[in-house]
Amino acid sequence: MINLSIDLETFSSVPIAKAGAYKYVRSPDFEILLMAYSVNGDEPSIIDLAQGEVIPQWLNEAILSPEYIKHAYNASFEWYCLSKFYGTVLPVDQWRDTMLHGLYCGFTAGLEATGKALGLSAEKQKLSVGKALIRYFCIPCTPTITNGQRQRNLPKHDPAKWELFKTYCKGDVVTEMEIDRRLSAFPVPDEIEKQWQTDLIINSRGVAVDMDLVQGALQIGNSTREKLMREAIRITSLENPNSIAQLSKWLEAETNETVTDLRKETVAALLEGQLITGDAERMLEIRQELGKTSTKKYDAIEACVCTDGRVRGLLQFYGANRTGRWAGRLVQVQNLPRTYLEQIDVAREAVKKQQAETLQFCFGSVNDTLSQLIRTSFVATPGNKLVDADFSSIEARIISWLAQESWRLEVFKTHGKIYEASASQMFGVPIDKIKKGNPEYALRQRGKVAELALGYQGSTGALIAMGALKMGIPEEDLPDIVARWREANQRIVELWHKVENAAIFTIQTGRQEGVNNLIFSREFDLVNELDFMTITLPSGRKLYYAHPELGTNQWDHPSINYLGVNQTTKQWTRLETYGGKLVENIVQAIARDCLAVAIERLEATGFPVVFHVHDEVVIDCPETQANLNKVVELITTPISWASDLPLNADGWVGDFFKKD
Repeated sequence: MINLSIDLETFSSVPIAKAGAYKYVRSPDFEILLMAYSVNGDEPSIIDLAQGEVIPQWLNEAILSPEYIKHAYNASFEWYCLSKFYGTVLPVDQWRDTMLHGLYCGFTAGLEATGKALGLSAEKQKLSVGKALIRYFCIPCTPTITNGQRQRNLPKHDPAKWELFKTYCKGDVVTEMEIDRRLSAFPVPDEIEKQWQTDLIINSRGVAVDMDLVQGALQIGNSTREKLMREAIRITSLENPNSIAQLSKWLEAETNETVTDLRKETVAALLEGQLITGDAERMLEIRQELGKTSTKKYDAIEACVCTDGRVRGLLQFYGANRTGRWAGRLVQVQNLPRTYLEQIDVAREAVKKQQAETLQFCFGSVNDTLSQLIRTSFVATPGNKLVDADFSSIEARIISWLAQESWRLEVFKTHGKIYEASASQMFGVPIDKIKKGNPEYALRQRGKVAELALGYQGSTGALIAMGALKMGIPEEDLPDIVARWREANQRIVELWHKVENAAIFTIQTGRQEGVNNLIFSREFDLVNELDFMTITLPSGRKLYYAHPELGTNQWDHPSINYLGVNQTTKQWTRLETYGGKLVENIVQAIARDCLAVAIERLEATGFPVVFHVHDEVVIDCPETQANLNKVVELITTPISWASDLPLNADGWVGDFFKKD
């Protein structure tokens, strides 16, 4: 195979950050300006398409030839751009993504950030001046008297900048090739490459949206917000009732109460306390109503929907590079409000007809109703149905399987009522007594919060974060819940310690250690100064922890740390981990692998996936084919590398996306 590295610079009037790459490329004014390329690592060449140069015939043939493997950073963009350029969907199996290579090895996204993390020399990193050049040539400019009222900068408007832009484009190819070269000792497995290719197909397929619903929600949301703001101004006479400082001062004057903050929880507590009445109470109700939702998700759909009524590019493959899970993009389908409405069809029809009064009369809070309906913006293609299938308690099943916690595995092989079974084990109560109508049913709540909070070495703080106090569980009872859950799940507790000890042993000695069908290794490339602790999963996929070291934690015990992305600061820095956190990474990674197998099976069987959320797949297929039982059978069929993992799933068939 011949390796062909490519980088494109393009123009489109569509803002790519808000609208996404697919709408950007599908714009009528989309244009490829520059194409830099290198064959087998040679010095890059550049083709100036913006100034009339043409792609040589041999290169046209190479881009379409299976003998050439095409490489690019975030290759889905180059693949889609060139598919439009050539007027045909280019074969996805001929493409490789350098960004995926970096993510697979535990590095961050972004050419410049990855280059820095890998220690590339300055000339091989992405030139920072490139961002300014992209702003100048790749997006519309503001018409001014100085620029002759033009709406776009062309090469002729600044030839010196254009020459620098060409250098920058070639530099990107150099950086991409250097990243691939440095990571060559740690290749992306063929199976993961195939999953990435399937992801390209799914993202470019997109999902249909109900734009009547979206437009209705935007109109109602804006009018409701304006109405509430007018009322707030009338009540308070404030210039900006949304200002926390202004409203806090007004409330203190109105109630003679000290207002520490106006967070959602504080406002709810003040209203529940029933100490604030009159205008102050109404103002808090207005603030609560305004805070229930915004139309940002509807705005996002409107911004990225293509002219054919479909939204594309909702998923980022390997977006969570610690586990390899997908991440949401644009509308962020991974983080949509749940749907509790019983009469969804009535609510949707009222929104489409922009009947705010009907929503108010039938459902109370207009904003809350709009929030719940965001999911239902995603609909089946006309003549089709959506089939939704969701793995049941997937993480609880995987950690039980990984730890070989026998009583839990028996639960998942039979009735599946893990909350009741957990409460039964914790409190020594027969499970058949933990049912509605019996006093023992109150124990189910404790079993549930324990299951949700304690599987990854969490303690009382995790119970509180999961809402134990809001459930009415006294804080003094929390240590007992932790102790009882750990006593009932001794093999899971043992797994935390075995995983932590294996990681410490591997980092200290450089030797492999096997734990519960996992393999811990220390992998080096001394030439390129790369050092990883890897965890080989049952699927054969590896998790990478860059430049691992041992330190000392706050309890004076050995602590594991590595280089990674701080989720708060988004900076590449040293992070600390421990047994329970590593188990969480492993379990979520295995759950991701189960989902990936399910997606491949569905696609191969003719069930086209339009998007997926965590452990849930959404299929858009002809109504005659919309067979939930068949879909559930496909995704729960035992997996070759986890044949005894007890999988289960459930779902629905319908016209629009929802959360049962």
